[in-house]
Amino acid sequence: MDSTKIFQLIIAFFIPPLAVYMARGWGQECKLNLILTILIFIPGMLHAFWIVMKD
Repeated sequence: MDSTKIFQLIIAFFIPPLAVYMARGWGQECKLNLILTILIFIPGMLHAFWIVMKD
């Protein structure tokens, strides 16, 4: 695990859509995470953790 991934995990805890954007760019995952974060914060955060760890 490098410092970039650790930084993305910290960002995923506070601003999940930004972490997904940093990991994947502006695609379907980022749009989905933005919707999840706006509706309910916890699922957006979990989705961001999953996306960051999957890379």
